[in-house]
Amino acid sequence: MEITPEIQQRLELLNEKYASIGQDIVSYLDGLLYSDTVKYWDYIELDTLLSLQKPRTQFPDEHIFIMYHQITELYFNLALKEFEQLAAKKDINETFFIERVSRINRYFDALVTSFDIMSKGMDQNQFMQFRMSLLPASGFQSAQYRFIEMYSTDFINLVAKEMRGRFNENSSIEDMYEFIYWKAGATEIATGKKTLTLIQFEKKYQDEFITLGKQCISNNLWQVYLRLPKESQESDKVKSVLRHNDINVNINWPLAHYKSAVRYLSKDSADIAATGGTNWQKYLPPRFQKRIFYPALWTDQEKEDWGKAWVEDILS
Repeated sequence: MEITPEIQQRLELLNEKYASIGQDIVSYLDGLLYSDTVKYWDYIELDTLLSLQKPRTQFPDEHIFIMYHQITELYFNLALKEFEQLAAKKDINETFFIERVSRINRYFDALVTSFDIMSKGMDQNQFMQFRMSLLPASGFQSAQYRFIEMYSTDFINLVAKEMRGRFNENSSIEDMYEFIYWKAGATEIATGKKTLTLIQFEKKYQDEFITLGKQCISNNLWQVYLRLPKESQESDKVKSVLRHNDINVNINWPLAHYKSAVRYLSKDSADIAATGGTNWQKYLPPRFQKRIFYPALWTDQEKEDWGKAWVEDILS
């Protein structure tokens, strides 16, 4: 075979690359010579991937439940990769900011629009039976979703709305964490006691949550936005991607879950408790939580009506 100018150029570039790190190009060419070709099923670890579904019952639709939650966690991880890049970017500019936040928005767009795969795709009778084998596990225990929240906004915006007045910019993450909004979603209303779901969740992740909360004080998405030049902060495109993110994470995604809970857990006038005993009737609707990542980007009226307009649209 003829060594064309193109091949010769690549060899010279490779030689420069490996010489610069004190390596012998011939050894790496030998490795290329003897290595196998990449195959699709090996590259994505297909056999391993399809072995990760381990149903607790014999009901076929439990596979849907498991796989969709796994898909959800993979999308969350994609979003977290973008948050990490945004937090690490020192010379942040408008183009980079919009591109990366738009990626996060597309991940959540996909999740919200695909939720019917699970919410409408499971047999209700099967679900009502296999769900009892999952106690006390709950989607409430998604640590990655909590990471996304902490990467998105100043920690005080994650405090239960009735408790936010106790804190200011000098308050510690530890103090605010005690009143983080989602704890109420796994606390028994009658007794005020933590459910086993919450106890297990905090035992595994509480230290990690507090550590990340501290790391995100200056590197959450809102603080990254404030590092943009003033003209970029006023850009309609920049504000639009942040507002889109706020709506997706704090309205559309919880409402997709609420719609599913209404379908499967509401029966006549009696509501069935979710797995783990989470209080989904109060925890999921955005109008109760009034959780807003970027309150400065919304008018007082929009904050007052938070979630109301979208409830009618999504639940119709």
